[in-house]
Amino acid sequence: MLERLNVALRDVQARGCEIVVGQCMDGSGHVSASAADRASELMSMLTDPTIRAVVPPWGGETAIDLIPLLDWDRLREAEPTWLVGFSDISTLITPLTLLTGTATLHGNNLMDTPYRVPEGLLSWLDIVAAPSGHRFTQTPPGRHRATGFDDFAAFPDMREYTLDSQGTWVRLDNGGDVEAEGRLIGGCIETLCNLAGTPYLDVTTFARNESPEGLLVYVEAAEHNAFTICRNLHGMRLAGFFDRANAILVGRTNAPDNSSLSQHEAVLDALGSLNVPIIADIECGHVPPYMSIVNGAYGHIVHSPSRSELTQTLG
Repeated sequence: MLERLNVALRDVQARGCEIVVGQCMDGSGHVSASAADRASELMSMLTDPTIRAVVPPWGGETAIDLIPLLDWDRLREAEPTWLVGFSDISTLITPLTLLTGTATLHGNNLMDTPYRVPEGLLSWLDIVAAPSGHRFTQTPPGRHRATGFDDFAAFPDMREYTLDSQGTWVRLDNGGDVEAEGRLIGGCIETLCNLAGTPYLDVTTFARNESPEGLLVYVEAAEHNAFTICRNLHGMRLAGFFDRANAILVGRTNAPDNSSLSQHEAVLDALGSLNVPIIADIECGHVPPYMSIVNGAYGHIVHSPSRSELTQTLG
């Protein structure tokens, strides 16, 4: 995977960025260093005013071990630095926005950066370079990858997504048009559910302080079956994660259904009683391509048979 990493780094450099590679980069196991060392390096990067963005290659399987080791008061006082990633990185980016008010970017990991971005979507590189107050709109490309993964070890220079299936957003709770707005917050279900009910996933206080008009909450399932996702979402709902949602956005997933419960049905079982619009198959999950969503940005979503788009305003 080292060569894929080098390809990604060269692409970022080609955008005029200077790169600092951290010390915690050992890829031989599921963690790159001890929790203390990783937390120390992350703190150093996030509080260094010369660093504009921190972008992990991918992963963070047990990134929850960093949560109690971070100095949240210091992060709150620091000049904002982008933290970029998705999947297990949700364990870090979502609490960072909730506890400090700093925007974070749920989007491509570094290893995905060399892919050419389909029309209608934006790379994380485009967003972190934008000024405060910048407004941008993304639309579903109508194509996604149904199965399989690219072999970065065999093809480190892979740049074209395999988008072999068609499909766009779908409203789960009924067939009506949707228009809703509010600050965006969310991430990966399998990781965030482990923080539900803790001070690190206090969406209610964040909404009260930063978005009294309500939230657009997005979630996505990585790999767990529908029964597990259903239980996880129920638990997150009971912990108040969706209480201030004006609409719920659900990422497209290849996670397995169960014989009597599909992934879409799991969402409705857990969240249908909230009586807010639920829009599924959004490009914000583990199925390529990826729609970048900024935690803390002000969002405006529109979905109808003729128009689907998410507009975000930074700051």
